[in-house]
Amino acid sequence: MRLIATVFALLIICASSAPAQKLDKEADALITTMYPAGEPGATILIAKGDNILYQKGFGMANLELDVPMRPEMVMEIGSITKQFTAVSILMLMEEGKLSLDDDITKFIEDYPTHGHHISIHHLLTHTSGIKSYTSMEAWQPEWRTDFTPLELIDFFKNQPMDFAPGEQWSYNNSAYFILGYIIEKASGITYEEFVEKRIFEPLGMTSSYYGSMSKIIENRAYGYQTNEEGYINAEYLSLTQPYAAGSLMSTVGDLYKWNRAVNAGKLVKKETLQLAFTNYKLNNGDPINYGYGWSFSDINGSPTIEHSGGIFGYISNGIYLPDEDVYVAILTNCNCKDPGSLSTKLAAIAIGKPYPDMDDVVKVKPADLEKYLGVYEFEDGALREFTLEEGQLYSQRENSNKFKVFPFEKNKFFYEGTFSQIEFSEDGNSATFINRDTRVSGKKTDKELPRNEEVPVSEEILKQYAGTYNLAPNFDIVMTVEDGKLMTQATGQGKFQLFPKSETRFFLKVVPAEVEFIEGPDGTFDSMILYQNGQEVKGTRKN
Repeated sequence: MRLIATVFALLIICASSAPAQKLDKEADALITTMYPAGEPGATILIAKGDNILYQKGFGMANLELDVPMRPEMVMEIGSITKQFTAVSILMLMEEGKLSLDDDITKFIEDYPTHGHHISIHHLLTHTSGIKSYTSMEAWQPEWRTDFTPLELIDFFKNQPMDFAPGEQWSYNNSAYFILGYIIEKASGITYEEFVEKRIFEPLGMTSSYYGSMSKIIENRAYGYQTNEEGYINAEYLSLTQPYAAGSLMSTVGDLYKWNRAVNAGKLVKKETLQLAFTNYKLNNGDPINYGYGWSFSDINGSPTIEHSGGIFGYISNGIYLPDEDVYVAILTNCNCKDPGSLSTKLAAIAIGKPYPDMDDVVKVKPADLEKYLGVYEFEDGALREFTLEEGQLYSQRENSNKFKVFPFEKNKFFYEGTFSQIEFSEDGNSATFINRDTRVSGKKTDKELPRNEEVPVSEEILKQYAGTYNLAPNFDIVMTVEDGKLMTQATGQGKFQLFPKSETRFFLKVVPAEVEFIEGPDGTFDSMILYQNGQEVKGTRKN
């Protein structure tokens, strides 16, 4: 009997270790491709419930001293800080020190609200309409300046509002900065003290800090960015400026402790936490896919609660899948590679719902593929044309490149290198475009796919646009001229060609977006405008 019990126990161990070994192998392959040895790297943690399934470091923590990345390395987490700020507000609410409907003038009496009621709820959900200071042209020259909270609030408070509260959703660092000051006023201590004394210490987050450029922080990984020549040390930013919107530092291990504690109700009651995990709506009823410090999405049918962060030299990402109780955290020490796609792929593998890849491709008869050919018009106004070339099905959106799509079921296809999928009806007269939490229906139409026409522009003119343009904190677009072509590369993304539709306006084929270069008073092109998804984002030239 003892022998049988021992054999049975060994069988259980082997069965449980097999998925873990598979996860290790697949995760290693994905991560080493993105963060190779000798370059700035990343720390990754994957956990299910109380068990850490995977925790490793890749690449380098310090290029100059040749220090490899280890899992316990401390890095700036950027906007994941917003989770801590939101929970701090909920803690103070439970203590009766504030209400989510409180107007911000209760804490900042002279704040100009332009006749609107701007509540703490509006700040938490990015629906306040207040101008985000990180989008102001006047902000960049102040990156190295130390501010008190009120000094920085004074820096942006007199800006015109972008919209009335609740009318739109627009990611807003000013809002979370103000929340930090409200925490100070309501608690009687600084934001730094509140987070460290009320959260870090009780939860045993011994490797988490309010960020500092001067303090000696054990296991700090240095931050990097890229320019035309390669890796460089990240630009300096006074951490008095991100404040409650992005100034915290941590490790993947401590973020795991944070996730477990929050969801276990150790900081606020579970019913209070649901306020943070609610998908709120605009005044017109449209959902914003955002709660308090967390956003919401989907991985192959499993809901996610997640957030990313970006700050000079660092990009972070954390995804929690409540149904499976799986958590994935990634911290990186270069703002050159966005780990969002990687964390999504790892989470999908960890819950046993991996995204299809080339190993999942099935054969579909040419006659069946022909049913799907033509132009489809989707609910969001997009037109997509499906064509067949030498047995390969292609998808092309208006003014865009053709993308290969591969079948993983008879009528279901995935887009090469993305999370996007297209699912056709049996008769081929309708289709659904799927990209994580987005599902858009479309019908076959007789319309033609519009295409931009290129115009010739000389290399001399193109060279006027070469340089680096800053569009947001930790987000630049680098323009270069290569072999007579204007190339663009955004922070953390690949390099793509811009095609001229006039001497100053260009379009991309990989995504539906355009760029316009703006001439300054001195005759040089000192700014640009990115047109994408109905928005106009201005970028200021840095060099």
